[in-house]
Amino acid sequence: MATTDDGTRTTFLTEVKSAVTPRASLLVLGVLGLMTAFITSYTGAFHHPRPTDVPLAVVAPAPAGGQLVHSLDRLPGSPLDPRAAPTERQARQRIADREVAGALIVDPRGGTDRLLVAGGGGTSLAQALEQVVRPVEKARHRTVRTVDVRPVAPGDGRSLSAFYLVVGWCVGGYLCAAILAISAGARPSNGHRAVIRLAALAVYAIAAGLAGAVVVGPVLDALPGTFFGLWGLGALVVFAVGATTLACQALLGILGIGLAILLIVILGNPSAGGAYPYPLLPPFWRAIGPALPPGAGTWAARSLAYFRGSALTGPLLVLSAWAVGGTLLTLALSVFRTKDVTPA
Repeated sequence: MATTDDGTRTTFLTEVKSAVTPRASLLVLGVLGLMTAFITSYTGAFHHPRPTDVPLAVVAPAPAGGQLVHSLDRLPGSPLDPRAAPTERQARQRIADREVAGALIVDPRGGTDRLLVAGGGGTSLAQALEQVVRPVEKARHRTVRTVDVRPVAPGDGRSLSAFYLVVGWCVGGYLCAAILAISAGARPSNGHRAVIRLAALAVYAIAAGLAGAVVVGPVLDALPGTFFGLWGLGALVVFAVGATTLACQALLGILGIGLAILLIVILGNPSAGGAYPYPLLPPFWRAIGPALPPGAGTWAARSLAYFRGSALTGPLLVLSAWAVGGTLLTLALSVFRTKDVTPA
């Protein structure tokens, strides 16, 4: 039994109710749910990486080439998606265009074939491809020599710098949006305030994109490629994530921050193809990864760094869709909410 300043006696249960309100209890339960989802998503995505339908070009003389493609396509578990290529030059071009993850070049005059891989697209995928092809070649009484035609930069350990760069941009995007909203209430009170917040977010996105490009480029020399390309990509990633977060907050208030974390961190990061590129992820994460900002950003950053900007259109459209959708939803919800609270 305790006594308040005015002499009123309170029980322990009363103190508990005062310290932990029902609203706070619901928020804590929400945090518990997010934590459980975080563990489930990351563990589910990474606990058992296995190659599935990895696109592989095969250059071999006919009719042996067709037989080899058929046998590779029928491997247990379907680790490969082989397709014939007429020449080594075309196979290399398909790798450069990110149409295939590698190419098997059969030497008709010798017993040693070459496996072309692209470490810049993810060293774990290149290693998985080698682990699948090597036993097949051994069964054919041939040896294979692996050649990395898109090797990672010396400062880019295991080709993870692009992934961590994009994760940093995503974190900056939703934290900035959360601060802008929480500083004066999670829901914009009117359309003018929403426009101002979006404009502030745009300025921040430009600065954040520049900061990330400077760190991975001139400062650490972690990623090759175009500096201005990475800067522009970073600004788009940050704004897309920030606008999405503002939209979630306009829709749900402070609970919108949890929804943004669910989309970007819990679902987006493990499915981004960073530590394990898409062909190594389970079906669910492989399916959603390209449609979320972390996945689109990671693919685009690696394309800019190692593939001269190939296969950029899709990821840029995804990021633009999140940016435009988040902006329009934020503005629409702010305007409608203003109308709802306007006195008759």
